[in-house]
Amino acid sequence: MSESESQRPVGVPLVAVLLTWFLPGAGHLYLGRVAWAAAVFVAIEGLFLLGLLLSSGMTFEYLDVELRSSLAPVLSPEIGNLGGYLWQMHHFGFGLGHPRPWPDTIRLGSVLAGLAGVLNAFAMVHAHLACRLGGRAQRTGRSPVLLALAGWLIPGLGHLLQGRRVRALMIFVLLVGLFAWGTWLADGSNLSRERHFYYWSGQFMLGLPAALAELAGGALRVQHEIRYADAGLVFGCVAGLLNILAVLDVYGREEDRLLRPRAEEAPVEPAGGESEAGA
Repeated sequence: MSESESQRPVGVPLVAVLLTWFLPGAGHLYLGRVAWAAAVFVAIEGLFLLGLLLSSGMTFEYLDVELRSSLAPVLSPEIGNLGGYLWQMHHFGFGLGHPRPWPDTIRLGSVLAGLAGVLNAFAMVHAHLACRLGGRAQRTGRSPVLLALAGWLIPGLGHLLQGRRVRALMIFVLLVGLFAWGTWLADGSNLSRERHFYYWSGQFMLGLPAALAELAGGALRVQHEIRYADAGLVFGCVAGLLNILAVLDVYGREEDRLLRPRAEEAPVEPAGGESEAGA
């Protein structure tokens, strides 16, 4: 294979992304990566189905009755797995139309179903990058997608793996600290998806700190007025949304390193900024 052929995309990146969005692994299968396709499908759909089993498909019943519509749950992590989201809406929707007890494992099931959606978003990015790489091999073992995933799981970890220690520490302290502060102000009420469906979706982007905090304290009962509950909800949600920017910073830096031309192949420009041909 010639150098130009090895750098040619093996498909259309947008097609790979849309296929993966609708069915995890389909984009990788489109690119001819059968092993990746099987691994992505089993991991993501397995998590999603386990989440549905543990929650009895009742997650979207958390929404208040006046908010329920076909598009109401779109701002939830499950939308990252579009095919699964549509299947859940078709088979479970918003329940039977009357209140019923939650399963004891509904919180764990809700987290796993949301996790499947987030992981499929990373699978979409991986398919997009694989398409753009074409036949080129990575120059080092560092994968932009894995570094970004690490940054989502633990804020700042992606930067730490890139060797950006100061920024990693700043991101971890600021974002996890902001989330902890919000949780304290809200007296833990922000940890419940049942109470705050949309705020929860934002703070879930903080990764493990938010997921573990919910599993530990999401079932706490609120039996008194919480003076700064609204501020706590906002702080927790903003911490998760800011982590998305941190993840994009990790991914963008590593993607640039991976896709930019090698130093010896890059055209040399004189100090004045004009090309040699122009001179």
